[in-house]
This record gives sequence, C-alpha cells and structure tokens, in this order.
Amino acid sequence: MIEKVLIANRGEIALRVIRTCKLLGIKTVAVYSDEDYNSLHVKQATEAYHIGEAAPAKSYLNQEKILEVMLSSGADAVHPGYGFLSENDDFARLCEKNKINFIGPSADSMDLCGDKMKCKSAMLKAEVPTVPGSPGLLKDADDAEKIANKIGYPVMLKSVYGGGGRGIRIVTTDKELRDGYESVTGESMASVGKSAIIVEKFLEKTRHIEFQMARDTHGNTVHIFERECSIQRRNQKLIEQTPSPVVDEETRARIGKLVCKAADAVGYTNLGTAEFLRADNGEFYFIEINARLQVEHPITELVSGLDLVKLQLDIANGEPIPFKQSDLKMNGYAIECRINAEDTFLEFAPSTGPISDVIIPAGPSVRCDTYLYPGCSVSPFYDSLMAKLVTWGQTFEESRTRMLSALNDFYIQGVETSIPLYKTILNSDEYKNGELSTDFLKRHNMIDRLTEDLKKEKEEKSEAALAAAIIYSEYFKSRIQNNSSSNPNWKNKLD
Repeated sequence: MIEKVLIANRGEIALRVIRTCKLLGIKTVAVYSDEDYNSLHVKQATEAYHIGEAAPAKSYLNQEKILEVMLSSGADAVHPGYGFLSENDDFARLCEKNKINFIGPSADSMDLCGDKMKCKSAMLKAEVPTVPGSPGLLKDADDAEKIANKIGYPVMLKSVYGGGGRGIRIVTTDKELRDGYESVTGESMASVGKSAIIVEKFLEKTRHIEFQMARDTHGNTVHIFERECSIQRRNQKLIEQTPSPVVDEETRARIGKLVCKAADAVGYTNLGTAEFLRADNGEFYFIEINARLQVEHPITELVSGLDLVKLQLDIANGEPIPFKQSDLKMNGYAIECRINAEDTFLEFAPSTGPISDVIIPAGPSVRCDTYLYPGCSVSPFYDSLMAKLVTWGQTFEESRTRMLSALNDFYIQGVETSIPLYKTILNSDEYKNGELSTDFLKRHNMIDRLTEDLKKEKEEKSEAALAAAIIYSEYFKSRIQNNSSSNPNWKNKLD
C-alpha cells in the first residue's frame, strides 16, 4: 500500500493532491524550484526538497533529479499532476524501473496514447469513430497537400507529440498548408526534439466534449460522465461545465460505451480522459486520450460525489474500482472557470509579478483550488493558471449565477486576469442558451463585447462617483449654512 507520495508538480494541483493524501493519512513529498521556495505546496507537504533553478528543464522536467529525491526521501509512489512529466512515458518507465508506483497508466499505454497516429489506429480497430484524415504519418508537405485536397479544406495539421492545444495549425489553402507544415514541424522539434505530423479534416462549429474514464488493473472500466470544454482560446480550455447541454441520457450511455472500449483498446489503467469533437450534425469523433488527471476534474467530482485523486490512489494500490457503471448518477450542474494571469487585450499574453492582495471567493457550493495568497508571485516561468473556480447548483442557472457571484467576489491585485472576460461570457445569451462551440469567442465577438461591458462599467462607476460627490457637497453645504449665522468662520467657508 502507498505510504508516501512524491508530487512531481507545483501550484494548485500539488496542493490538490496533498489535500487528499492528508485525508488518507499518506505522507507527501513536495519538490520545488528556486522560484517556488515560498509556495504553499512546499509549506503543506510533509517534506519538501529543492530540485533546481526556475526554468522547468532544470527543475520540474529534470527526471534524474526528481528520481534522486524519490529514492532519498523514501517515497514509494509519485503523482505527476498535469503538465510537466505527467504524460512523459520515459518518466513513467523510469519509475517502473526503480519500483516506484507511478500513479497513472503504464509507460507502454502512455506511449501509445501520446502518439496520436498509433492511438488513432487502435481506435479504428476498436470501432471507435475518428476524424477523417491521413492513414499514417505524413512523409512531407507534398503528402499533406495530396490528402488535404482529397478530404477537402479546411484541415488541421497536428504534431503527434503535441498537447494542450500546441502543435496544431488550421489551414484553408495549399499555401497555408505548406507554411503551416514547416511551423508545426519546427514547434514539435523545439518542444520534444522530434517531429511527426498528421493531417485531419477540420470540422467547423464543433463542440469539444470529453469523458472522464477509469480503468483498474482487474480490467474493470467505467466512464464518469462528460464535460463540455468548448469555450477555448488557441485550442486551450477556459470554461468547462457538466453535464453538456447537448448530451442526453441516451447519448451519454452510447458514447460512454465507446469510451470504455477506447480505454480497453490501449490497455489503460488509472484515470484518464477520452476527448471527442462533436460535429454540428450531432456525430462524435474521437480525437485523443489525455493520460492523466485533468485540470477540470473538480466539476466531475461535484456532480458524481467522488474524490478522483483518491480513486487514482486506490487503483494504483491495485484495488478494484469500488462501484459499477450502474451505480453512478449525475447530481446537479457544475461549472469551472480557469482563472489565468493573462491580458485579454494583448492576445492573452501572460501577466506576471507579485500579488499584493487577494480575496478568495467562498460560500455554499463554491470551490476554489488555488496557490494564491497575499505576497505570493505569479512566475513567468510557468503556466498562467492561478486558480480553478468551481460552482455547483441543482440547476444550470443556479450554478451559473453562483459563478457570477464568485467571480465578482474574486479579487486579485497585481496582475491582469481572465475574470472580466468570464463575466461577459456567462452573462451572454449564447452561453445561457447552451450555444457553444470551439470558436465561441470569435463567433460571438466576445472580446468586443467585453470592451463594451468594461466601458459601461466605467461609466456607471463615474456616474455613481458623481452622484456621491453631489450628495456629499449638499451635505457639507447644509452644515455650513446651519452654522454660518452664529460663527463668522463658517460664513467665510460658505462664501
């Protein structure tokens, strides 16, 4: 049984894992870079070890250094969180070699899931529908052009080693394809040192819908419902919700069976996510498996009543999943907003620096996973995600209004944030009516509407300030008039 877990990550996900480990009486080991010396995960873990400089390559991506800490600390398991080494099959294999329990899929399964082409082939064999595209890896730009003309533009060029929206280009002409092929190749080489490109049909007005899945070492597989992740910028998710407005019980059961087939097809163990694109005609197409815990896992926890990190630990301990598919019931609605340190009006450029003050929202059915505290810093070396704000309600409208209230209560001083954009989105009729798509921001001119909202808010504040000034002016004028008859000094003030 796992007794001590090293968390090979930082920030709010490290704190999330520590929280469950504490409840289970499991000791935790934190690792930290120069930049994270004063971070909360360092303070809350049972033990903490310095692993290098701020740059990820010299700290959180340094496999040998992290292994050294695992061995010296006596950790018998490692939780990779998400990002960094979480989907690195070499790291999973290194843990297996040193008999350290990697809380996630096996290295071989992760390798298969991480190679989009191999994974797609496995899905086709398992009769899981996939997006039309190249039958194998592209040889060169000429090969890409030939296939693109066959399936029809627009198409997507994708690095099989990409992730989190990276290594993807949408192109509409032969020229754009050739330019995009070079840029995707270069991006892949720069990030992982190798390149392999595929081309797929780009489906317009699609929804991004993923299914949480779990599979144990005894061959039991379940899905834990869907999450709608369509509101994105540059293929990276901003707002997620569950259930999806377009997934009914029949669809959930049908796609859920495909998810379980997908997990079985790649020999998956532990928790992961099967990702789908839903075309405007209602068809679902498998795109990939994320072989890790997802950023948006809290909304699934709120509607299922499960602790997904505990489930990860139980499966890693060799225990069977303690429930059947028929035991799982969705309860209510949940929404997550990723609170990013970004400047919306500068193409979502990162905003970094010290946080002089912060007020974390709270209240019934409000959850906030965050590393923020007054005096901390948002580092330029890491992801811009500062917090995950999550609300639950018995109805979608209750969850939505709770989220708006929580966003209004969330105060962060020191950096620009995505909070104003989320308020504009959640107040829009399109969002309230469930008219979602992966191009939601562009399709509904959300940035322009945000500009108008901020302008209106500024005008309302100016009007309120002017009204307050008039009230105070009249008040003091009245006081002066009441006192001027008996005191010549007050008469002078009135004049």
